Amino acid sequence: MTRTTATALAVAAATLAAIGGSAVARSGGTAPAAASVPAGSGALVVDWNRELLRIVRTPGAQPATVHPTRSFAILHAAIDDAVLHAPRDARLDAAAAEAGHDALAALYPARRSEVDGQLAAELGGIPGGTARQQGIDAGHRAAERLLAARAVDGSATPPPPIPAGTAPGDYRPTPPGFARPVFTHWAGVTPFVLESAAQFRPEPPPDVSSPEYRNAIAEVRDLGRDSSTTRSADQTLAARFWSAPIWNYWNEIAQRTALSHHLGLVRTAHLFADLNLAFADGVIAFYDAKYHDRVWRPITAIRETDPGWTPLTATPADPSYPGAHSVVSAAAATVLSRYFGDHTAVTVTSELLPGVSRSFPGFEQAAVEAGVSRIYAGVHTRIDHEAGLRLGHREAGLVLERATPG
Repeated sequence: MTRTTATALAVAAATLAAIGGSAVARSGGTAPAAASVPAGSGALVVDWNRELLRIVRTPGAQPATVHPTRSFAILHAAIDDAVLHAPRDARLDAAAAEAGHDALAALYPARRSEVDGQLAAELGGIPGGTARQQGIDAGHRAAERLLAARAVDGSATPPPPIPAGTAPGDYRPTPPGFARPVFTHWAGVTPFVLESAAQFRPEPPPDVSSPEYRNAIAEVRDLGRDSSTTRSADQTLAARFWSAPIWNYWNEIAQRTALSHHLGLVRTAHLFADLNLAFADGVIAFYDAKYHDRVWRPITAIRETDPGWTPLTATPADPSYPGAHSVVSAAAATVLSRYFGDHTAVTVTSELLPGVSRSFPGFEQAAVEAGVSRIYAGVHTRIDHEAGLRLGHREAGLVLERATPG
């Protein structure tokens, strides 16, 4: 089985010039590197991922209308392409370092000095000579190709306004701030791997007058209320624990798992490319679904009969169906299970609750709790969660299955 490179898929999906047709032998990220030069440590890839996590967690650093998952996908597709297409005798660590640097320097020019410093430190540990320079050149070319491919992907389109609905079930801005819906343009962004944003669009949700929907809303009304006496202490903890951007959690999980398994540079590059391409396309796909069906949030539905009802956590400014946490978490579990098996123990930390961690026997169990936590938080129904899991599994499966016999 030969797997098409992540970057070649990105460019093909963007209907721009293909980066190249070479491939490496790998099956779900477990095959050894094909290069003759030792691949080096996967810690280098993790370091660039940590740098991007620092950037997106810095207030004001991430453009408000550009979803962070696009940056993670570009970063790691560039690194993956660099190590796959570097000359045979090139230093792959130099290629990966240069690709990571060039991607982030272009995406976040205000952070240039910071990423310059990281590159200097990494290259400073690599012996000079032809092999290092060949790696640097390969990294530069990889980042340049991918950035050019994504320059016209639709991410810079101004988000169009979405009129508030008026009929039962129609989405409308939610209290207390009644903010305008976000990322209304994101379904128009060219996917990295999917053929279209709607390729795996979930089936239409049940009508809000149906018994299925009424039961789902009743569950949120009881478990998701700020003053709920039905929700357990552990459910309350889970709701608060998972309330930060969900792709950050899973990138942290991937970092710890990759380092603990001592993956080499090439396998780590493959892993993070697959993971973050799945996240980026998952976000494009769920915004397509959200703004196609425009389902109101639980707070809107519940306040029709209970005007004083308030959720445990703030409601995001977008439609309810499907659940974003569920999509991204299912995608993560799909990718990480392919690399490590689903019976790999998982310990998760939260950027919202310092010092608190939660442990799971496998990736799928963590993914399910992350999605269900949004019911406890009062911002999603179980219908949203289950549709999100299905979407995330399907689109991540496509990322992993883009292979041709060979």
